[in-house]
Order: sequence, then C-alpha cells, then structure tokens
Amino acid sequence: MTTVGTAPPPPMRLRELAFGAACAAAVRAAARLGVADALGEDPMSAEELAEEVKAEPRPLRRLLRALSCHGVFAEDGDGRFAHTGVSRLLREDDPNSMRDVVLWCTEPWTWDAWPLLDEAVRSGRSVVPDLYGKDFFTYLHQDAPESAHVFNRAMTRSSEQSARDVAAFLDLSEAESVVDVGGGQGHVLASLLERYPGMRGALLDLPPVVANADPRLREGGALADRVRIVPGDCRTAVPAGADVYIVKNILEWDDDSTRRTLRNIIAAARPGARVVVIENLVDDTPSMRFTTAMDLLLLLNVGGAKHTGRSMAERLTGAGLAIGSVRPVNPYLHAFECTVPGDGPARAAGA
Repeated sequence: MTTVGTAPPPPMRLRELAFGAACAAAVRAAARLGVADALGEDPMSAEELAEEVKAEPRPLRRLLRALSCHGVFAEDGDGRFAHTGVSRLLREDDPNSMRDVVLWCTEPWTWDAWPLLDEAVRSGRSVVPDLYGKDFFTYLHQDAPESAHVFNRAMTRSSEQSARDVAAFLDLSEAESVVDVGGGQGHVLASLLERYPGMRGALLDLPPVVANADPRLREGGALADRVRIVPGDCRTAVPAGADVYIVKNILEWDDDSTRRTLRNIIAAARPGARVVVIENLVDDTPSMRFTTAMDLLLLLNVGGAKHTGRSMAERLTGAGLAIGSVRPVNPYLHAFECTVPGDGPARAAGA
C-alpha cells in the first residue's frame, strides 16, 4: 500500500523537485495508456488494469505506485487501485477532464526545451528558434502536427470549462454588443450570447482558428444570426464600435504584441466602452505553482510571460485604459475591468 508521510526534510524535498520530470512523465504515461478510463468505480488490481490497457502488469504497478504518492489514484491494503478526485480528471468522459491539458504540457518539444531554461533566463528569449530553426507556432504546425492537434484540443477544453465561469462572472445586461478579441473558437462568446439573448457579438482570431469556431456560432448554428466571425490578427486591427471588448489569456506574448493589441482595441472602441482583460496571474492566486510553471514555459516557447497583478495593470494603464476593479473569476483567472477614456480613439491614433 502506498503511503504519503509528513513533509520531507529539505534535502529530500530538493531531491523530489529534481525528479519532477519523473512525475510529469508518469502523469503523461497514465493519460496516454488510458488507465483512468479503464478504472471504474470499484478498485482494480494492476493485473486487471494491465489487461485493459494492454500493458505489462509489473511496470504498470510501478507507475501506479509512483502516481499514488502524488494523490493520482489510491492504493488500498490489498494492493488494488482506486480513483481519486485527481485521477478522475484524466478520464476522457469527465466533464472537467484535463487529459488534453496534461498531454499538452508534456508534449515531446517540452522535453527538448526545459533543459535550456538557463539559456532562456540569460537571454530573455525563446529557445525554440535555436532548437528548431523557426518560431514556435511555425514549428508546431509544420513539423509537429500531432502536437498542434494536442494544443488545439487542450485550448478548446480549457476554454469550454472557463467560458462558463466567465459568463457567470460578467454582468453585460447593459451591453448591446461584445467583441471577443483573440477569442479562439468562441466558447466564451457563445456562453455570453446564450446568457444575454438581446446582445450581438463578434469573434476575432486567426483564420485557421475561427474556421473551426464553436458550431453554435457558425452558419446554421443557434447563435449564428447574432454573430460576426472576423478572421484576422488583433495585433493588426480589431472590430470597431462595440460596447464591450473581452480579452482573455492572450496578453502573454512579447511586450510589442501586447502594446499593439491594446492600442488597436482603444482605437476601435467608442469612448467609455468596457474592456475586460482576463488573465492567469503569477501572484495573489491559489494556483501559483501552475501559473509560475506556465510562465517559464512561455519564456521557453514564445518568449512571452504570465503577469503579476502589478505588471498587468502597468500595461493596461500604459496603453491608456482606466482600471476600475480587479477581481477573481475563479481560482485560476482574474478580471481587470477597464474603460476606454473619452479621447480613446484620438489618443490611440497618436500613440
């Protein structure tokens, strides 16, 4: 039976941290093998699970033992394994499944990039161009299509789950129009339009992204008559004249891209329009271990960064937005409620 004791002394804790790759690899292996899907409501032995997932029983027991130390599955006194709240999130059919996110965070390119973190810290630049001879997303789509597929699935799953929280959080009862800037497949926009039947919306993202927009938004969908799908790059232009602009988890690129996006929003928005920026923060949040890790991964792959509350506020006010409040949407996201000043378009034009 696997047991987890009290907090280890510092030397052992440091050893555990140094072996963190083993934990990530174990979670990835369980996801790829489909162990969580094979395990039902009743405990199962390693032999039974091995037969289901077409693996060898003894190595599978070793994998499950390692995962149980971290609360991913639980081993009982008879050596059988049962689900925990964590392991259930590896199931494909769980409504809050994180299987695709786990696979994305442990894709093969990450194992090439992480050992070069010291170089990224020295230079402040992405290591991907040196590794693969091209920028990250070009590499992903040209040379690693399977990883690109995993990325799309992970982003879709995360967006679907957070969209419900965002729609419940935002009060848009006074708004007639909303633009989802860099909104991916439009899950947030769809949730908002369902919540506010009198509101119209626009979805802006790159052409390959919006080509796969949420079916509710596409021609023939339940919301299609209230939506304009705009293929484009928010760093170039943003649809004009909306009451509300939603900017969720995209201001984590390089600073120039962030400045251009905010400038374009201010130029497009009418004076007094709301701009709601929703981001993961690396401080003042119960998810700091996750967000700080993602912050480092962004440095490695695109040269970007997650923000502290202060650094995000500095970028928003520096662009000319007035921040009214900063509030948590859920344990992972914070919303910066901003307004465009009265001279917004004129000011942005001269920026």
